Amino acid sequence: MPGKTLARDVTKHDIATLSNDIVAGKFGVPSVSNARHMRKAASGLFNCAAEAGRDYVTASPCVNLPKLDPKHPRTRVLSEDEIRIFWHGLDRDDLPWDRRTRLALKFELVTMLRSNELLSAHRTELFDLDGEHPRFDVPLKRVKKRRVIQQPLSSLAVEIIREALASKDQQFVFESPVYEGEPIHRTAMATALRGTKHEKNKDKTKTPGLCELLGLKPFTPHDLRRTAATLAGDLAFDDAAIAKCLDHAVVKKNEAIVPSVTGRVYVHSPRMQEKRSVLDSVAAELRRIIGTPAPTKQAEAALRLVA
Repeated sequence: MPGKTLARDVTKHDIATLSNDIVAGKFGVPSVSNARHMRKAASGLFNCAAEAGRDYVTASPCVNLPKLDPKHPRTRVLSEDEIRIFWHGLDRDDLPWDRRTRLALKFELVTMLRSNELLSAHRTELFDLDGEHPRFDVPLKRVKKRRVIQQPLSSLAVEIIREALASKDQQFVFESPVYEGEPIHRTAMATALRGTKHEKNKDKTKTPGLCELLGLKPFTPHDLRRTAATLAGDLAFDDAAIAKCLDHAVVKKNEAIVPSVTGRVYVHSPRMQEKRSVLDSVAAELRRIIGTPAPTKQAEAALRLVA
């Protein structure tokens, strides 16, 4: 499809060819997902042009395109040994990546939240950290499904928050090491895991990533969510309870549909209690794996006084 082709001259064959080229990697990394996003964007563009009433196009060429291959589900789950190496490795003093970025990676594993949901965590979104029901409220503008998430916080999650909040003046939990008063960049966690590349030689690593430095098979921040969900499944929690922690909209429980919940969810609701049970149990399992016991009541009281 020539670069200067008029919109009215673009055909279904052109869109399909472009899709195939993207899947084949002609414009970068081979990606079915990118081809799917291109089709969606092109469809919106041509539909808008067709509805404008100015004869830009008579019909959208994106109708009845050949189906792309279905998305292949990712299955990367960290083993217990990998979790142990990863967790303790993040505490090393010789790593080139910022401490708060490393704490954010821990936080994703502990809370099951998406990267975009947790990276801009603000003081005002944290509640009852010193009480019996600590939680993190993620505003709908950062949530994939555009609904507020109220995520219970385990004692392990609270410990991470307390370390990340280095001062009382710090507003964002995971503050940028470069831009004071701003959260770390949305790609910081993924970049820290994979490292950065030389501009001229893409095969050479400019700054080694955490996976390389710790001797781990590559994985993404999203794989930490999957790992936590797998731990919850191994602890015998059902798919419906785990889905609530992942903020997945609808699942089946005992062959019955469990509807998504919108709007305000109160801390004592059965839904919140179920989520807290899952996340507390995952945190306890992580403590077992990494060999770090839960703090005693006296230690918790001391932490609150310090905070």
